[in-house]
Amino acid sequence: MVKTETIIAVANVPESSRFYQNLLGCKGAHGGETFEILTSGDTVILCLHKWGEHEHPTMASPNGGAANGLILFFRVDDLPAAFKNALELDASVEKGIHYNENSLKNQFTLWDPDHYYIIVSE
Repeated sequence: MVKTETIIAVANVPESSRFYQNLLGCKGAHGGETFEILTSGDTVILCLHKWGEHEHPTMASPNGGAANGLILFFRVDDLPAAFKNALELDASVEKGIHYNENSLKNQFTLWDPDHYYIIVSE
């Protein structure tokens, strides 16, 4: 079996952790100022890493355009609830719930606090 566990660099790990926990209903499994593991049940859905920590070359500085070419894509069981969470977070919603003809699913798009582009889909 092969699984992926995405790690993104963020300016403020606790703030980003709260954002994703409130948006997606996931839980923090690690906690801390420099690294967090967000889970849903036993599944890791996203890891957060503070910019400039631990000498990872691709996470040294936010000025390198690290988010260019990246979309964080999440599937959720309750799309309307996740959209409501985004609105309550006062998140920067790019497009409300709509049907995507490519994925054949309803989805909405938004930006996280570190300007990562997010698609939340059913």
